[in-house]
Amino acid sequence: MNKIWLSSPHMGGGEQKYVKEAFDTNWVAPLGPNVIGFEDNLKTYLGGDVEVAALSSGTAALHLALILLGVGTGDEVICQSMTFSASANPIAYLGATPVFVDSEEDTWNMSPQYLEEAIRARVAKGKKPKAILPVHLYGMPAKMQEILAIAKKYEIPVLEDAAEALGSHINGKRCGTFGEMACLSFNGNKIITTSGGGALIAKNQAYKDKAVFLATQARDSAPHYQHSHIGYNYRMSNIVAGIGRGQMEVLQSHIESRRRNFNYYKKVLKEINGISFLNEPEGYFSNRWLSCILINPQMGIDRESVRIALEKENIETRPLWKPMHLQPIFKDAPFYGSNISEKLFQDGLCLPSGSNLTEENLERVGICLSKLFT
Repeated sequence: MNKIWLSSPHMGGGEQKYVKEAFDTNWVAPLGPNVIGFEDNLKTYLGGDVEVAALSSGTAALHLALILLGVGTGDEVICQSMTFSASANPIAYLGATPVFVDSEEDTWNMSPQYLEEAIRARVAKGKKPKAILPVHLYGMPAKMQEILAIAKKYEIPVLEDAAEALGSHINGKRCGTFGEMACLSFNGNKIITTSGGGALIAKNQAYKDKAVFLATQARDSAPHYQHSHIGYNYRMSNIVAGIGRGQMEVLQSHIESRRRNFNYYKKVLKEINGISFLNEPEGYFSNRWLSCILINPQMGIDRESVRIALEKENIETRPLWKPMHLQPIFKDAPFYGSNISEKLFQDGLCLPSGSNLTEENLERVGICLSKLFT
């Protein structure tokens, strides 16, 4: 049986044109027309009222954004607990402490209730957080209206982790455009990929200019190499950006394919007791980067048994993210919430979701799942 991957890269065909142009014109550097073109493509797609800096990764974007928000040693940043470690690691890079907040059940993202509880508790300790970092998990937008209202009340900037959510929106407003800044990721498994890469989304040109300055080793304006700030090697190359320009041409079809996957799973599995899905709240649109299910262990089979059974059929699946407050490296970090994210991790499974999944392979996954529950 051929391997069915969780989410493999999916080229559209136009990428080679832009990469060839880079080679033909010798723009083999972290600057050039593809970088500018990719940034412009993203800016237009996001609505035109933001600025975009193409970088080497989404993690780099979060790191630079936290620097721009003034986060430093001894500070605290509120971070969604249920996420990939790349959301929290840049906080630690700066000598700051992540304060983790539990999920809510509607979107699986940062709970506004526990967010405000965390802010009040940290302020009472004399440690007002420097930023709030919600994540749009698996492409599902977080409850941004509520989060932004709380952020405004306490005058704390919001930095969105939209690494998984390019194309998702709330009432037409794109994920990545709600906060002061946001990150996108173009890792190999994302909805579009540049093989590796990311972008910083910013509310204004000043943020972008400073991010690009820092991302190119913070070289001062001088005829010689002079540096007044610590810099980083975070800029995206012109070749990689060429792949991104080609991927932007198929972004919409990738979103449609991934939503097709989700709708297929929901249709095939809807009659099975013990399986539930993450549905879109009213006005929410998810790119369905990954299709996820919750498995009720009271039905006689748990998430891990399902994962192992599918693995034996050469089908790759993955548990939902293990919450950051349960990770050994962050065991001493503050946490506010109950056990929602912990329960999601225990019962949740990500199914094969690539935009290049064939109907045959999609049906194979559905049949294997159905057999396990009958």
